[in-house]
Amino acid sequence: MSDKKVIAVTGATGAQGGGVARAILADPDAGFAVRALTRNPDSAAAQELATLGAEVVEADFHDEPTVHKAFEGAYGAFLVTNFWAHGSAAKETEEIEVLVRAAKSAGLRHVVWSTLEDTRDLLPLDDDRMPVLQDRYNVPHFDAKGEGNSLFREAGVPTTFLNTTFFFQGFLQAMAPQRAEDGVLTLTLPLEDGKLLAGVDVADIGRTALAVLKGGQEFIGRTISLAGDHLTGAQYAEKLGAALGEPVRFQSVPYDVFRALDVPAADEIGNMFQYYGDFDQEFTGARDLKKLRQINPALRSFDDWLAENASNIKAS
Repeated sequence: MSDKKVIAVTGATGAQGGGVARAILADPDAGFAVRALTRNPDSAAAQELATLGAEVVEADFHDEPTVHKAFEGAYGAFLVTNFWAHGSAAKETEEIEVLVRAAKSAGLRHVVWSTLEDTRDLLPLDDDRMPVLQDRYNVPHFDAKGEGNSLFREAGVPTTFLNTTFFFQGFLQAMAPQRAEDGVLTLTLPLEDGKLLAGVDVADIGRTALAVLKGGQEFIGRTISLAGDHLTGAQYAEKLGAALGEPVRFQSVPYDVFRALDVPAADEIGNMFQYYGDFDQEFTGARDLKKLRQINPALRSFDDWLAENASNIKAS
C-alpha cells in the first residue's frame, strides 16, 4: 500500500465520499489508496470501508487541526461538504475555507472538489423571480459551493471542479411517486412541463472522480459538469412507470406553490428547481453526456439506474 498515492476522502461515510472511496478501492490497479475521513471511525460505515482496505482516520471540519493532520502525506483528495447537516451557507463557507487551508498546507497535488454552480452568476439577487434566502443567496447550497471555487483558485490548490446535479436516488426518498386520491401513482415535482432535469446516479460521482484522478494533470483547473441523463418530468414518470409495472403520471407544481408548502427547505428546493427550469439551456447544456461518457464510460443513464434500483422505490 505504501507505493500507492494516498487520496484523502472527506464525507467518506456519506453518499458522495463513500462512492469515491468504493470506486478507488474497487480498482486496485489505479495506483491509489484511500484515507477515509470521518467524525466517527467506529461507525458501521467507517468499519466497512476499513474492511474493504481503506485507512480510516478521525477528522472534523470544525476541528481544523484534525483535517490538516488527515491530509499530511496525501497525494490528493476528494472534497465535499454537507450543507444539509446544518442548513447554513455561512457554515458551509467556513468548512470550505478549512478544506482549502488544509489542502494548501499539505501541498496536495490534485484535489477533486464536489461543487455546484453559483446561481447568482445567471440570476442576480435583484431579480425578483424568486426569494433571496439567508440574506444573500438564491439557492444557498449551490451558491456557497460555487462561491467557494474561487478560494481553491486563489490559494493555488491544483483542483478539478466537479459540478454535480439532482441525484436519481431522490426517487428512492422524498421524490418517490405517491398514489393520488384517484389511485394513480403520481410523480410530483416543482418542474415546468417540457423542462429538462439533469440527473445522475450518485455513484457516478465516485467513478468520475476516480477517472479524473487517474487523468491527473489533464484535468487540473478544469470544470466537469456531471449528469447521466437529461429528461423531462413526464419522461421520468414514464420510465418510472415502466420499471414499477404500472402507469406513473407527472404533476407539475408551480414554484411559488411548492415554496409555500410546509415541508423542510421548501423555499430552497423550490428555488433550486426554478433555477433548473429557468436556466435549463445553461445548466443542462453544460452537461454533455457524450463527452462525460468519454471520461467515465460506465456513466449510468436513468434506465441503467432503474434496472438496479426500481425494486427499492417506495411508491405508496
